[in-house]
Amino acid sequence: MPLPTLAWTGDAATGHLVLLDQTRLPLEVHQHDCRRLEDVVESIRSLRVRGAPAIGVAAAYGVVIGLQPFREVPREDFDRHLAEVTATLADSRPTAVNLAWALSRSTRCADDRQELDSASILDRLLEEAAAIQDEDRNTCQAIGRHGAELMPRGAGVLTHCNAGALATAGYGTALGVIRAAVESGKNLRVLADETRPFLQGARLTAWELWKDDIDVHVIADNMSGS
Repeated sequence: MPLPTLAWTGDAATGHLVLLDQTRLPLEVHQHDCRRLEDVVESIRSLRVRGAPAIGVAAAYGVVIGLQPFREVPREDFDRHLAEVTATLADSRPTAVNLAWALSRSTRCADDRQELDSASILDRLLEEAAAIQDEDRNTCQAIGRHGAELMPRGAGVLTHCNAGALATAGYGTALGVIRAAVESGKNLRVLADETRPFLQGARLTAWELWKDDIDVHVIADNMSGS
């Protein structure tokens, strides 16, 4: 992957989230800055960031961005704004399981440290978001490591949609298995369904694997049976 799916830059007080804009792939590689809560919400709704794990990580960082203007307010007011920010983010993609989970984890992080002031809690929320990102990346690598053992040499693999680094904090789940198998020396051939109507397979899966020099061919969805 030439660029990370998402990354935080700066500190909790003034930093921001940088996304690899998936709506522009594969023809244009563009990084999209999220400096306001509205930017994160729009990015989730418009599929600039997509895939349940990646959405969860983006939402955790979105909590920090949404609370930056309230860093100096009394803790009671900060907690009230925290509830408002998480509700706004939850509404951006109600069906994303990781989104609700990440927001719940951020809320619990704040609830467990009532003795801290607002600025200190904001720092803790950034640490929690980074931990969610690291844990997801490590989980994907573990999935890849264990799954690669099941892949025969010379196997053909059919994919649908995108479950790669673009859908996660990095490396990918299903594509993580393919990556790990190739990295271990196994020669695989991937057929990527185009995945209509948004073409996640043709635009994203094929792009990811091509960037990693993995043998991939895009096929029409209705070719997958044969």
